[in-house]
Amino acid sequence: MGSPQTTAGRAGLDAILARPAEALVALDFDGTLADIVPDPEQARAHPGAVAALAALAPKVAAVAVITGRPADVAVRFAGVAGVEGLDHLVVLGHYGAERWDAVTGAVHAPDPHPGVAAVRAELPGVLGEYETWIEDKGHALAVHTRRAADPQAAFDALRGPLGELAARHGLIVEPGRLVLELRPPGMDKGVALTEYVREIGATSVLYAGDDLGDLAAYAAVEKLRTQDEDAVPGLLVCSGSAEVPELAARADLALSGPGEVVAYLRDLAARIAQAPS
Repeated sequence: MGSPQTTAGRAGLDAILARPAEALVALDFDGTLADIVPDPEQARAHPGAVAALAALAPKVAAVAVITGRPADVAVRFAGVAGVEGLDHLVVLGHYGAERWDAVTGAVHAPDPHPGVAAVRAELPGVLGEYETWIEDKGHALAVHTRRAADPQAAFDALRGPLGELAARHGLIVEPGRLVLELRPPGMDKGVALTEYVREIGATSVLYAGDDLGDLAAYAAVEKLRTQDEDAVPGLLVCSGSAEVPELAARADLALSGPGEVVAYLRDLAARIAQAPS
């Protein structure tokens, strides 16, 4: 199993191994548990991911998938519904605004922000002739430029106009890997992660991600492990991406992508199982 390259990361891993029943393992979906693909609708969990999660989940306090996707979509694409061993799994969709629990199979979601409908109506006019693909998430809209002749140029050109459109309707723009997501403010992966750590009383946390949206979760873990009282040791894992060097620079452990993340989760489950009780 790979070793964290930082003192804080090693302390986080040690805490997880020492008291796994009080540990939270939290993971992004796209780019972390699933490979990035040109069509987001074709994204599926990496082979072996579900088995690795099912091996790990019974040994820790909880496993949480924190994603910008709608919770039910992430559940379907990950293939985690009804899987034996995943009773301790939750999916926090729309950056934590939605929640699916494996135990009940139910999704709890708020009413859509009114600005989303307004942006949906105006978005085609703003995009013009750019080769983009709009992913309608219900509570948010994501504009992907990966299919454009020059994906980065399209991304850069649209960032300003989409920011102005979002602001007019009370939304924000979340940039990612050749995607610009227009969504309601007030919720991000850091908020979702912190709230769930507190809810379950986790005494250690692992977070793995690959994109700019995961920086908020990184910041949350950094804050948790440095707070004056009741610090929560944490391990930050980057699912390697040359497109997001900011994440790799702050990670305690850099892995090459979903394949290595899945292998790491599997090895972590085995290491916990072998530890003396």
